[in-house]
Order: sequence, then structure tokens, then C-alpha cells
Amino acid sequence: MMNVPFYSLDYVNRTLGDALRESFSDVLDSKWFIRGSRCAAFEEAFASYCGKKACVGVGNGLDALTLMLKASIQLGRLQQGDEVIVPANTFVATVLAVRAAGLVPVLVEPNRDTCVLDTSRLAESCSEKTRAILVVHLYGRLADMPAVCEFAKAHGLLVFEDAAQAHGARLDQPKLSSNAAAYSFYPTKNLGAMGDGGAVVTDDLELAQVVKSLGNYGSVEKYVNKYVGVNSRLDEVQAAILLAKLPYLDSWNALRQEIAARYCAKIKNSLIRLTPIPENSKSHVWHVFPVFCERRDELQKFLKDRGVETLIHYPIPPHLQEAFDGALSRGELRYGPLPIAEELARTELSIPMGPAMTDEQVTYVIESINAFA
Repeated sequence: MMNVPFYSLDYVNRTLGDALRESFSDVLDSKWFIRGSRCAAFEEAFASYCGKKACVGVGNGLDALTLMLKASIQLGRLQQGDEVIVPANTFVATVLAVRAAGLVPVLVEPNRDTCVLDTSRLAESCSEKTRAILVVHLYGRLADMPAVCEFAKAHGLLVFEDAAQAHGARLDQPKLSSNAAAYSFYPTKNLGAMGDGGAVVTDDLELAQVVKSLGNYGSVEKYVNKYVGVNSRLDEVQAAILLAKLPYLDSWNALRQEIAARYCAKIKNSLIRLTPIPENSKSHVWHVFPVFCERRDELQKFLKDRGVETLIHYPIPPHLQEAFDGALSRGELRYGPLPIAEELARTELSIPMGPAMTDEQVTYVIESINAFA
């Protein structure tokens, strides 16, 4: 029996171990640990990588989402109580951020095949209070941004991106742009730090400046506080680590895409449903490889017994979380029936994925899934 971990950082450590240790040592020697030269260098590099004018490093992905929305409120582009369309099958942080900004999440069903926002449902989900769409590039797959942006333009809505799982995913139309995108650099992300970290990336320099101020106690200069802010800053250690890893991101994503192609071609089990590879293969960076099975829990145990580690993303959709009990009746959340989101939560299982996987491990995972009956 082979043991296949869900995710391993071994490949990164083998490839970059010396460089990461050197980066850490350089920060120690600099004696400057917050908002220094490494953070500035990473912000410049990641903005360039994303093809954007500005990047602001923050403490984590949730803060990136929250500050992006709060900055829009400070600039008068949103008002507290406005509605924001959000896909119903997302990690809870997406909904938490909208609520933390004083906005109302409107949960919309995903496309059953792609698991990202079903843009055909946008019109029916809007009300006179709807002011923005927050798309989630779930599992690393870009949402249908052309359709989202076209709808938003026609209805005067802002567009924001939760790109926490989609570092390096590319559109065919590079000029197509949202108002801003939020990233997480949690260690297991495609581009991960050695702790928490996040960023807001945008072409809107005014928005970027407000995000930066909000994350630094609301100050526009030292001890001058224009906004009611928080403490959310990307520290120098994490920035240095990310700066060392960034040049490898595309090659690591390419390895993920190769593994996904093998999975899609070789997993042949009538009990298992897969998501399709998009026509533009670069628009999916496979942070997670999901499979769907009505007997999901049995499948997970079967794979565990064969040494294959799996996870579930996510077992409880946001609208069924205890944290939001009563939110619908209080007007703090809006949604209708969500059978697709609930089906995905009931049937999803994430199988091993990442650049550390060997050919033998990929083959073993495929054989194990095909053996399930």
C-alpha cells in the first residue's frame, strides 16, 4: 500500500529550501519586520505578475476581502446595507467579509458542472439594493468573468474577485478587469507563505491607498488617522518568502494542470463525477481537484484504507452554518432554495493535488478511485 498525502510542501522545500532560509536570514539581519523593503518589493512584483497597477499586502485572505469592500464604502462606491451577490458554495470567509463590511450577501447557486457562479442566475438574484458581485474562483477555476463583467456593466454593478484559490489563473481577455481582487497566501495555497498573508490587487490606485490605510489603523501618515482601521499588514518574513516563491508559481501551476489532465483522462468510474477542464486550460490552476460521489463518505473511507488522504471542500455551505442562524429573517443574508450548493456540499471530495506528487502517486490515486465500487 502506498501513502499519498493530500498535500505536501516537500517539493517546495526541496526546490527552494536554501533560498527560503536565506530570505529569512536577510529579514533577521535587516532588523525591520513590518512594512519594509521586502513587502514593497513583493507588492510591486505581484502587481506586475497579475498585470495590475497596485498590490497591497495585508494580514490574511479574509482581511483582503473585508478591506477591499470597506475601502469601496469609504470611497462612496458602496453603502452599508447594500447587497453583494456571492456564490452559495464558497468558503465561509467570503460571506464573513461581506457581513464584516456591513453589506448583505445574496447567495446565488453555482453551476453544477463547474462549481463557480452560475451567471444565468444573476438577473433573477438582483434587487434594487444590489450594488456589487463578488465572484469566487473556487478550486482554482476562474468564474465566467466575461459574462459577469458584461452583466455588471449593463446594471451598474461593481465586480470584486475572491481569488484566494486562483493565483496565476489567466483569462483569454487580459484587458477584462474587475474593480479589485483579494488573495490569500495561506501556506497550502498555490502561492503560499510560511504563515498567514493576503493581498488586494487592483488597477484603482485610489482604492489601493484606502486599503493600505485601513490596514494600518486607518492612518494616512504616522499618527494621523483618517479612517477607523485595523491592524492587517503583510510582515517582512512572509513577503520575503513569497518573493522567493513567485518566480516558480507558473511552473508549479503547470504541474497541477498536468496532474488534472491525467485525472480527467484516466478516472473512469460511473460512481464518480468530475468537473471538466476548461477550454482555456490556463484559466484553471487546480488548487483543489474535486470529485463528486453520492456515497462520498464511503469513498473517503475506502481511499483512507488504501493510504490516500482526502479532504472535503466544504461539508457545510455558508447558509447552513450556525453562525448565520436567523440572518435571513433579520435581513443580514438573502437567498432562496439552494439545492445545487447543498448537493455539492454533500457529495464533494478533494483528492491529492500539488507539484510534490510523483507519477507513481498520481497513478495510485487513479487506480484507487477506479477500484471503488
